[in-house]
Amino acid sequence: MFKQQPILGIVVPCYNEEEVLELTVVELDAVLGGLEKEGLVSPESFILFVNDGSRDRTWPLIADLKERYRRVSGLNLAGNVGHQNALLGGLMTAKRHADCLVSIDADLQDDVRVIRDMVLRYREGCDIVYGVRSSRQRDTWFKRTTAEGFYKVMQGLGLRIVNNHADYRLMSRRALDELARFSEVNIFLRGMVPLLGFETGVVYYERLERAAGESKYPLKKMISFALEGITSLSVKPIRMVTAAGFAVFAVSIVMGIYGIVSNLMGRAVSGWSSLIVSLWFIGGVQLLSIGLIGEYIGKIYREVKRRPLYIVERELPPAVRSAEAREHEDPAEREGAPAAPAHALS
Repeated sequence: MFKQQPILGIVVPCYNEEEVLELTVVELDAVLGGLEKEGLVSPESFILFVNDGSRDRTWPLIADLKERYRRVSGLNLAGNVGHQNALLGGLMTAKRHADCLVSIDADLQDDVRVIRDMVLRYREGCDIVYGVRSSRQRDTWFKRTTAEGFYKVMQGLGLRIVNNHADYRLMSRRALDELARFSEVNIFLRGMVPLLGFETGVVYYERLERAAGESKYPLKKMISFALEGITSLSVKPIRMVTAAGFAVFAVSIVMGIYGIVSNLMGRAVSGWSSLIVSLWFIGGVQLLSIGLIGEYIGKIYREVKRRPLYIVERELPPAVRSAEAREHEDPAEREGAPAAPAHALS
């Protein structure tokens, strides 16, 4: 289905990104300007920067950029809620004003030029378009190996996750409305979006170096993120613990029979090494099992409390009409609607 000049919103979650924000808005504003000139998106298209409780000048800079760029809008969250919650908050806020949304990180490592390809796939009828890395040659051996292992583990656990895709994607408002129906508190968008089941497309790009600043995902956060994703969408780890318990139990029975037979035959020899290894092994399995079960219990605890995923402290909205208003207007009027003036954003 061909879509005439959709309003495109670009959602950018930000955490301590003051060093790169100026570069980011220049790049994204240029992309939207080019798409508008081609007639691929509406002049009402916008950029929404979501401040996730930054401790630097990210929010004041967003407010200043809004005064200088007519396409810029902002959302300030009341505290740091994490990348996934901040991104979801931005998507749910921006979908009121847009026909489709692109989510992208502020560091400019995702090639903004493929946004055009995403829009073309959307206009062809795709409700979801994934940005997928074409290669990982720029990564270190450690990062490349762990990342590939992560995707293989996730797929091995039965999760419908797109290989080498992070959170660079386009989603239609229809897809976003369905995503809003997901009521869980433990959010892992890379695994949740494929569950929607709408028609999807893929665009490939080469990941670039970070434009400025430092990565907000050190090894510790990456491990935590991977664990969050696995335990949020799959119960297979619990079943693996159960299978391991049965396996250890079976081994203990065999070793018990062996000990009894050896004793009856007078060949029993006290083995300190084998005993201590067995104790450490069983103890390790027990601690691992308890920790994994605790992880799931913790998630149940969070789900039961139903606390909000984010709280909006302040919104600097884009100068566009709401989606509901556009649905009730005359189609001919929409086609001829002029671009919002620069002063309307202040």
